[in-house]
Amino acid sequence: MSYEEILLETEEKMEKAATVFSDELKGIRTGRATPGLIENIRADYYGSPTPLKQMASISVPEPRMLVVKPFDVSVIKSIEKAILKSDLGMTPNSDGKILRLQVPALSEERRKQIVNQVKDLAEKAKISIRNIRRDSNRQADQLEKKSEISEDDCKSLKDEIQELTKKFEDKVNEYFDKKQKEILEK
Repeated sequence: MSYEEILLETEEKMEKAATVFSDELKGIRTGRATPGLIENIRADYYGSPTPLKQMASISVPEPRMLVVKPFDVSVIKSIEKAILKSDLGMTPNSDGKILRLQVPALSEERRKQIVNQVKDLAEKAKISIRNIRRDSNRQADQLEKKSEISEDDCKSLKDEIQELTKKFEDKVNEYFDKKQKEILEK
């Protein structure tokens, strides 16, 4: 593996770690209704667990309400069961064709619990980024050991890897700060 390949692979892996964190944040509840709250809940669809976003359209007609309209009305009971099992604290109201979900307001204590949960996810994302840095630094050391790059090149590669690490940790912090503000907003 060459200098450029290590750098490119490192950046791709760190980008993926930050994206995974960002996607995890979409499913975390705030005071407002968003389709991201339920779109990845899996419901039984003809014997296989399928994400709701593939089975229904999810809309937000009001700030505290979600409307789920299945493409196939026969699976409405399955969707209803999946939402009840999801531990989101929402009970769907069904009229046989669509489901309405009222998103309850969060208490101050619950908001703080959710912020702590998001903080833990952010820390896991940063740990993942640091592990990628460690692996890339090892690859750089191996290149130097095999005399494929000079000592100076190894040092500059490690410096660039550190810059990437800082960049993606900052990105994770930015996502966290944005989500924290959203959660604590009444």
